[in-house]
Amino acid sequence: MLEWAVVFFVVAIIAAVFGFGGIASAAAGIAKILFFIFLVLFLIAIISGLAGAAAVIP
Repeated sequence: MLEWAVVFFVVAIIAAVFGFGGIASAAAGIAKILFFIFLVLFLIAIISGLAGAAAVIP
């Protein structure tokens, strides 16, 4: 997860160098998509963890 943060930080720096044109909006769009994907995966992990913990406790 930290690697993705570093990758998008580098993309943001490159976009700043190019003047926040189309590259910045594309990077922001990708970041939004990845944010929602990771949010859904996080919620699925929490729900499956709770379901697994409920199955272990009698």
